[in-house]
Amino acid sequence: MHNLMPEPLTAAAFAPFGEVLEESTAKQVKIINEKTTRRLDDLATTDFGDGRPCVSLFAATPRPQPIRIAMMEYHPLGSQAFMPAANLEWLVVVAPSNAETPTISELRCFLAQGWQGVNYHRGVWHHPLLILHENHNFWVLDRAAPPGEDTGANLREYWFKQTDICQVVVE
Repeated sequence: MHNLMPEPLTAAAFAPFGEVLEESTAKQVKIINEKTTRRLDDLATTDFGDGRPCVSLFAATPRPQPIRIAMMEYHPLGSQAFMPAANLEWLVVVAPSNAETPTISELRCFLAQGWQGVNYHRGVWHHPLLILHENHNFWVLDRAAPPGEDTGANLREYWFKQTDICQVVVE
């Protein structure tokens, strides 16, 4: 079985897949609220196509260790942003968006710190949320379907053959 080793999540390393949401990636910083708050603006380029923004809270459950990567998904109609609600490490597994189907050899795994979020660009292959700790919730900014659109239109999944499944090794 192929082992996938996490690498640190940096804006440069993650650029082919989307944007890292953290203080250092803000395009503008404003001091507001009687100088008690720093507002970090323009962290991501959101893309909802003809849909509308939808803010959700994902309450995830950790997967058994070692974490098996058996499938990947992408959203053809919009971007998807994840921001942890707690300062706990988590994992991000991605593959190039130019592939018709992802391959194990192209997968990359990033270890995100609890103060880092990600915004997956439209069409980027990624694994569903991978948390490492119990009770780790995420704020998600996603595309909501316009009236009359099939809610499944913005989700494509790819399941690897049993012989191609890999695992993430977290040390």
